[in-house]
Amino acid sequence: MDRPELGFLLSRLMREVMAREKPILDSAGLEMWDYAVLTALADSDAPTQAQLAATTGRDKTRLIGNLDRLEAEGMVERQPDPDDRRNRIVSLTPAGSRVLRRCREAIAAMETELLADLEPADRAAFERALTVLAENDR
Repeated sequence: MDRPELGFLLSRLMREVMAREKPILDSAGLEMWDYAVLTALADSDAPTQAQLAATTGRDKTRLIGNLDRLEAEGMVERQPDPDDRRNRIVSLTPAGSRVLRRCREAIAAMETELLADLEPADRAAFERALTVLAENDR
């Protein structure tokens, strides 16, 4: 093989992306897992906290701390499920949507800078390939 393994390359890239995202999230008062929760809720409410944990990949016992913090900041709300009062439906609030939008805009600008050395066609192919691989249920 004339290149390092994919795991090594992706790990290096991921560390760089996370290092560049951290100040963006810090300025919004978010941790990485908070951002993952807001992103997951952007598409739709989570019918259960357990489902939100599965969607984000966050352990459900650790997710509670993120939800408590986000709720205290007014970014998410948890409402009793009318069909099962033991369950809580988790929703993104307008304030959470605004914070998420600002973070996404800043992250998009950071990604543009990070990928600036790629030709536009190569960047598009790279982003397409990552999307296909990440969304592929193997």
